[in-house]
Amino acid sequence: MSLRQQLQEDMKNAMRGGDKARLAVIRLILASIKQREVDERIELDDVQTLAVLEKMLKQRRDSITQFDAAQRQDLADAERAEVAVIETYLPAKLSEAEIDELITAAIASTGASSARDMGKVVTAVKQQSAGRADMAVVSARVKARLA
Repeated sequence: MSLRQQLQEDMKNAMRGGDKARLAVIRLILASIKQREVDERIELDDVQTLAVLEKMLKQRRDSITQFDAAQRQDLADAERAEVAVIETYLPAKLSEAEIDELITAAIASTGASSARDMGKVVTAVKQQSAGRADMAVVSARVKARLA
C-alpha cells in the first residue's frame, strides 16, 4: 500500500472514530500533497510524498520554536500535536551510529577533504537516508567532521 493510500485509509478511520484532531492533520497532509501535484502537474510517488511530509515537519518545528520564544504555549502545543501525527507517516529514524556510518561512507565515496566539499557529502547522505535523518543534524556532523 502506498503512503498516499495509507493516508486515505487513516482519514476514513479518523472520520469513523471521531478523532477530529488527527483527521484535521491528515487532511492538511493530503491537501499539501494535492497542491504539489497540481502545481507540478505530476502524481507524487512515495519518495516525493515523504519530501512533502518532511517539509511540513520542518515548518511545524520552526513554528514551535517561534511560539515558544513568544511564550504562546497553546499554539506550540497544537503544533506539537501536528508533528506527532506527521511523524507517524515517516520511516523510522536512523540512530546516531547509523548516521555516522552514512557520513563516513559519503566522505569516502565523494573524496571530500575540506569544508568546501560539505555540499557533496550532505547530498550523498540525504539520498541514502531518505527521510530517516534530520538533515540539520547531518549537516552539523558533516561540518564538524570536515573542519
